[in-house]
Amino acid sequence: MKSLSFGVFDMMNPSNGMPTWTHPNGRADKYTDVGYWVMVSEMLEEAGFDFLFFADTYGYPTIDGELPDQVAASGIQFPAVDPMLIIAALAQVTTTLGFVVTSPTTVEKPYASARRYASLDHYTDGRIGWNIVTGSSQSTVDPLFGVTEQTTHDSRYDIGDEFVDISLALWEGGWDDDALVMDRERGVLVDPARLHRTEYTGEFLRTSGYFAVPPSRQRSPVLFQAGTSTRGRAFAARNAEVVLIQGQTIEKAAAHVTEIRDLAESHGRRRDDIKIITGVTVVVASTSHEAAARRAELEALYVVDDAAVIYAGFTGVDYRGVDPSTPLAVATSDQGQTLVDRFAAPGDRVPTVGDVLESFRLKANRGFQVTGDPIEVAEQLIAIVEGSDVDGFMIEPTFGDEQAYNEFIVHVLPILAERGYVSPRTEGLTLRERLFEEGRSRLPDTHPGARFRHVLAPTVPEDRTTTTMTSSDHSNSRENQ
Repeated sequence: MKSLSFGVFDMMNPSNGMPTWTHPNGRADKYTDVGYWVMVSEMLEEAGFDFLFFADTYGYPTIDGELPDQVAASGIQFPAVDPMLIIAALAQVTTTLGFVVTSPTTVEKPYASARRYASLDHYTDGRIGWNIVTGSSQSTVDPLFGVTEQTTHDSRYDIGDEFVDISLALWEGGWDDDALVMDRERGVLVDPARLHRTEYTGEFLRTSGYFAVPPSRQRSPVLFQAGTSTRGRAFAARNAEVVLIQGQTIEKAAAHVTEIRDLAESHGRRRDDIKIITGVTVVVASTSHEAAARRAELEALYVVDDAAVIYAGFTGVDYRGVDPSTPLAVATSDQGQTLVDRFAAPGDRVPTVGDVLESFRLKANRGFQVTGDPIEVAEQLIAIVEGSDVDGFMIEPTFGDEQAYNEFIVHVLPILAERGYVSPRTEGLTLRERLFEEGRSRLPDTHPGARFRHVLAPTVPEDRTTTTMTSSDHSNSRENQ
């Protein structure tokens, strides 16, 4: 029996993915309120949750380069604000809860991103994680940032590998552990002999110079990743410490878990170097009948027209106006292959356009859908764990506000604790320690990022070593995926 990890999946926009802001428990009037997120953070910390996860994107659903009126009017993942800027405030009212923030490797720059995450790891005392995304709504994001070069789905992962390598070279190799001296008597703040220049020349990215942020408690943030396409799974097996999946069935989740761990071993990593956490939307009530009624109330807010707009905006595959009975052709997308694969995969019969949109309406990019009274919900979650070998759950919002989290905490978490799936939380741990084991604040030696560390530091400034990686080095590492 394993002790499970628990997080919450949220977004700083008015709804929970599908438009729910019109419901009395919606949050259109709360998502920009720092006080609301402070309240949520304090609630999760008191309950012993491991992290609060913020999904994020610069983009929004567009079709043919335009923002559909329906997106703005219905609040379909629009508007939205930046979650990274609130983390320091939330860290001040918590001491144990971790924070995971999404940031892309497409339009961001590696040094700037590394600097932000290293700073946040200082501000949170080692409680920050980076959810690595290689592209999200690129048809929207690229024009916003003036990007004119077209990239394919898989090439964005190649860029992402280089982005992660540069970040790890800066975090892991830029400073020796004892470089920050702060010796007032000698007047030496930083020992220049224990700094290392980073020289990285890849096929897509490069950097040259010194990392200006001293080592934080974790050095590197905990690395999260959620891509489930074939290339995305390879990227996760190479780079991620926590892989987020959106389980649709126990059988599919089990196959996904096994494949990721097998791939990790092919990179010289241990199977338990990766935690796999699945999303789950929980609707729990005192009776099964009441829970079913609330699930129906929630799903009534999800309409096919909204689903079609979101699907088109994030995959580039537009089924609006297509006869729902039309058999589905095999679709590929350079915008977001994960959603295409999830909802268009053939089963016992060829799915229709209507099948895809109806399934997407109810599930979208959410995980398992669990409904029932407290015991029923707890037993369904245990069955998922035992049947798939996932390591934990990310609780997803329902109607929008914190209600779903509070109900899970009050009604389900105590049952899971009674049955041995929740362990007491130790104070003062980093996020990496909470998710793995006490004393493990740093990346393990089996992670590819460990190769950037300097085992022996030079003794004089003139002999400073350099963290160097060329495009050929990177190509060789990519061939092993």
